[in-house]
Amino acid sequence: MTFSTFTPAQAAELAVVERSGFIESRHIGSAVVLDPQGSPLISLGAPDVPVFTRSSLKPLQAIAAMSLGAQLEGRSAALAMASHKSEAGHVAVVSAMLEAAGLSVSDLQCPSAHPADGAFRRELQETARAQGAENTDPRSPLYFNCSGKHAAFLAAARAIGADTSTYLSPDHPVQQKVAEVVTAFASEEPSAVGIDGCGAPVFALSLTGLARAIGRVIRMGSSAGDVEEPKGAWAAYESEARTLTEAVFADPWTIEGHGRPNSTVIDELGVFAKGGTEGVIVMATRSGYSVALKCLDGSSRATGFVALTLLQRAGAFDAEPRGASATGNDKVDAVIAAITDPVTGGTDSEGRTNVVGRLKLGEDIATISERKRD
Repeated sequence: MTFSTFTPAQAAELAVVERSGFIESRHIGSAVVLDPQGSPLISLGAPDVPVFTRSSLKPLQAIAAMSLGAQLEGRSAALAMASHKSEAGHVAVVSAMLEAAGLSVSDLQCPSAHPADGAFRRELQETARAQGAENTDPRSPLYFNCSGKHAAFLAAARAIGADTSTYLSPDHPVQQKVAEVVTAFASEEPSAVGIDGCGAPVFALSLTGLARAIGRVIRMGSSAGDVEEPKGAWAAYESEARTLTEAVFADPWTIEGHGRPNSTVIDELGVFAKGGTEGVIVMATRSGYSVALKCLDGSSRATGFVALTLLQRAGAFDAEPRGASATGNDKVDAVIAAITDPVTGGTDSEGRTNVVGRLKLGEDIATISERKRD
């Protein structure tokens, strides 16, 4: 068993930050792109060394909950694998999930948080003031970004008659099912189990295993493309995979929020995207191409930019009905620009934020790009 992720010596340079013509920062990490059969097309750094998968694991956790009987469909299925920003719509769906299972907010064991969505937070504050409340600070487990996942866990526990007060224990039947589903889809045993930020068990997998797993979920769950007959232990979860895939593509805002990076990628390109903290992200196309990466310093600044670029370099969009073959590489480039913050410095003569630099590809990815053009 390994107790560490890859080291700087093993990492590749994924991206650099250029400010005023000076390379200010470098993001190093590991990444892998797999084709629909799970074979590597691009490999950078050490993608076979385990990383904690964090929220990128959520589709597999949702599948486990549904397979145990959690009644999730449409937006509730999507919220089960979301890292939502607590917009009013997110909160309404999670509340309905709890109510449908005969549960309440008090059953949630994720931390309390303020709504990350400013508009909804202000709405709650104004309502509280209008009602004469002494405390107008909106804070609740319901507003935590993983509350949908926790509601799904609780619904699964209720469905099988298991204890709802210990649903986060690694020994709980729901978490045991999660471990089974993770192993089936990744085709590898997790090398470590830790405690995620929300309190749920989180598994360490190789980036190759993570990309393989989510690529299988989206490919098996998608009606688009030439989807082969599923094979292997993961094939038993085809119904759950289809429900999740259809749900998130029908309402991309559910996975993160309106205008947020993951939701934008799903909405504009028809590519599933699920980021996690500590610099982890996974993306998968409907035809089964997938990418997973981790920035070693835990920063997420470059993850979406790098992931989409690697899919583009691997030719993954050519197989997509809504991808580069249909709308041109300009569409992919536009989405990359939309989800990547510029490097800013001061204001211009009209008081607008001045852009003085940008995120650029690291040398290791630029080399791949040059080889593709040769």
